Amino acid sequence: MDGAQNDLERLMIFEHARMNAEAEYAKNPTDVDNLTRWGGALLELSQFGDINESKKMLKDAVSKLDEALSINPAKHEALWCLGNAYTAGAFLTSDFDEAKVQFDDALQCFQKAVEECPGNEHYLQSLASCAKAPELHKEIHKHGGLGQAQQTLGGASAASSSAKSSAKSKSSDLKYDIFGWIILAVGLVAWVGMAKSNVPPSPPR
Repeated sequence: MDGAQNDLERLMIFEHARMNAEAEYAKNPTDVDNLTRWGGALLELSQFGDINESKKMLKDAVSKLDEALSINPAKHEALWCLGNAYTAGAFLTSDFDEAKVQFDDALQCFQKAVEECPGNEHYLQSLASCAKAPELHKEIHKHGGLGQAQQTLGGASAASSSAKSSAKSKSSDLKYDIFGWIILAVGLVAWVGMAKSNVPPSPPR
């Protein structure tokens, strides 16, 4: 119950953030911070709903973040956010060759983010994790793919805790590990964006 309530609260917070960003964009379409917040909110919202809805949200997030970077290519928050969008999209793609293209794009984004903001622990961690992502993608899809991805994406809090406490099989642990990592990454991105907006989020636990 508590996890479901937290998910509902997060859904409402980031949907509010998305609506605020959309309204702000109508007034100032070149505001890079707003475009980054918009992309971050869409990235967070991609955790909810089914796989097709998640893919659409990620596509929209990539579009907004690309737009931000076309205005300011050195915006490291947007680069990191975009890297996570590519990574999440790759894990939702069963075709390895297609996923590999997204992993490569993500790696470039993380590398650029580190170049723009050297020493940032989150960026360095994402860069290191992304380098291992293609092999993890193979492992996931070798063991049945993302048949339960809807449940995993829809239950972010449960997935994150299960990543640490699950005593299930290796493949099950691995799946939770992957989505726990993605959820942590997008949660951090979205938290940074929300901290700069006028919507007070609940503090992370």
